Amino acid sequence: MLWIKALHIVFVASWFAGLFYLPRIFVNLAMETEPAAIARLLLMARKLFRFMTILAVPALAFGLWLYVGYGIGQKQGWMDAKLSIVVLLIAYHIACGRLLKRFERGENMRPHRWYRFFNELPVLGLLAVVMLVVVKPF
Repeated sequence: MLWIKALHIVFVASWFAGLFYLPRIFVNLAMETEPAAIARLLLMARKLFRFMTILAVPALAFGLWLYVGYGIGQKQGWMDAKLSIVVLLIAYHIACGRLLKRFERGENMRPHRWYRFFNELPVLGLLAVVMLVVVKPF
């Protein structure tokens, strides 16, 4: 079980690296006007989104393995809250993919300040998940 837990943590940390960085690329895309720079940022964003999606799959799979296979957190309130946040983080990941598609089509309508705020959401999610898992308040 400890190997599965360790792998879960590694893949979650790697997935979060993408969740933290991709919106930073969006900030730069929203500010950029030079076509060559936009093309370079879009290439970076596409590659990062693909990579972070690949990393999310084992992160979720190992977490599911711990939950279903070993019963970690079953019938405990902290786990229900954590799983709710994980669903929101998956929705955030999907939203990032949709925002990327809008940038690729040249349809971004949001200012760079909006993306700066959007960029902070996974930090709040990570903070909440870590507090729930470590403290187990309910």
